[in-house]
Formats: sequence, C-alpha cells, structure tokens
Amino acid sequence: MTTSPLLTLNNGTKMPALGFGTLDRTFPERVTGAVEAAIATGYRLIDTAASYGVERQVGEGIRRGGIARSELFVTTKLWISDYGYERALAACDISLRKLGLDYLDLYLLHWPVPSDFEATVASFQATEKLLADGRVRAIGVANFSPKHLQNLFQRTQVRPAVNQVELHPFFIQREMRDADTSHGIVTQSWSPIGGVFLKKPTTQRGPLDHPCIAGIAAAYGKTPAQIVLRWHVQHGLSVIPKSLRRDRIAENFDIFDFELTAGDMAAIDALDTGIRAGPDPDRVDTKMFSWKIED
Repeated sequence: MTTSPLLTLNNGTKMPALGFGTLDRTFPERVTGAVEAAIATGYRLIDTAASYGVERQVGEGIRRGGIARSELFVTTKLWISDYGYERALAACDISLRKLGLDYLDLYLLHWPVPSDFEATVASFQATEKLLADGRVRAIGVANFSPKHLQNLFQRTQVRPAVNQVELHPFFIQREMRDADTSHGIVTQSWSPIGGVFLKKPTTQRGPLDHPCIAGIAAAYGKTPAQIVLRWHVQHGLSVIPKSLRRDRIAENFDIFDFELTAGDMAAIDALDTGIRAGPDPDRVDTKMFSWKIED
C-alpha cells in the first residue's frame, strides 16, 4: 500500500505530509464512512476539530478502520468558546471522550483571537501541560500570523509544532511559510485545493478551474486536484484535503507517482493573488463565531 511521506515535527514526532480533513457540516452522518474509506486508502493523518461537530463520527470511523492506534496521527482543535486555561484542559478531555481516544497526536488552538489574546495565551499554556502530561504528543496553532506567533512566543515555553492556515495556489502565504520555517514550525494547509471559493459565488472561481493548473494536469495525465496537492507536498507542506466521496478520497491520495518540475511549481506559485477567501484571523472572535461546543 502507498503511504504518505513523513514530516518530522520540532519535538521529533513524525507526522504524515498528506492527511484527511473532516470538516463537513452538511452531511455529518457520512463522515464516519469517509474516515473509514480514507484509512482503507492509506491515509494515516486524520484531522478534525471540536467546532466541526463530528468528533464522535470521526472516532467511529477510526474504530471501523481496524488498524492499530499507533499507526494513526489524529489531530483535533480547541474552539475559541473554550479558551482559557482550565476550560481548555476540560475541552481536551471532552474531545478525547468524543473521539474515543486516550491521547491526541496533535492539539491545535483553532484561531489566535487577538481581541482576547490573554485567553489565547492561557489556552496554549494549557496545551503545554497536556503535552507534559502525555495527553497529546505535539501541540500547535491554526491561523496564526507571524505577529501572532511572536506575541505567543513571549508568553509561552514550547514552540508550536504546526501552524494550520488557509493555503492554496491563489493564496500561497509565502511570508507565513517563511516565518514558520524560521521557527521550526510545519505549515499545514487547509482548503488546500481552494474549496473555500465554492462558498463565495461572487468571487473568482477556484484554482482547479484555472487554465494553468488544467494544462499541467493534462500534461501529467492527472487531475487538477492531484496537481495542486502535489504542489503542496513538494513545497514541504502538510496538506489535509477533505471529501465524502470514495473516488475523490482515493484520487487525492494518488499523488506519489510523479513529480512536478521547477517550472511547474513556479507557474503555480505565480497564481497567487495575496487575497484570502476565508476569515481574517485578526477579526475572529466569539462575536463573529458565537456558537459553543456541546458536550
């Protein structure tokens, strides 16, 4: 069976470069089968979050996957309504219970929440305790800018192992990636093929429709999605595409039998618009996203 290459995190933990994302609020009942299919295909990194509302379904999919827990790398994220030291500790316990797991491989803060960075810092300090206690194998953040990282470093002891951010050919985040690399942080891409554009019909169409990527795909006999995912991996990024369709799940994993040229990589890099399609991390707070996690 084909397997994903591994990335070494800054504490020595190994993480697959290619993982499976589970954000789907439209058909949560289908997530269990999708996770089971992903594991059967060869995915060993499963990414979820408390706010996705599918941790129980993900856990059931993992159990149905039928492989040893030690062979999987499972990530979930702390939601902003549970920020604060004690609340973060309790929220991790809830996530573990919903997933049916004894430990997490990676636990992330979902957003920086600049308007209440004290709570953000306290939450990361809680993840430091979870790491020290062996409840998680690595800790990190999501959607942090270089400025947010610097502010966090001043108040905490452990450097994040991963920073999960919006990243795709239309928003390549070069400055962010460079900052992560300089601090020994792996950049992980969410919405890696630009699916976030599908939720904004008034914006330009997504990267998969761009003639540049379509042309490269035709040259390699691959799909546009495979080309984009290969672009991520060759940049040294971790990438977590999602799908509920078994054929797409398999297609997204089939990216290890070819290599893009330097010219291909540069052509895709040149599609960058510098404009994000998802939320601005500087504006995210509990007023923008007011929902809370149900136990």
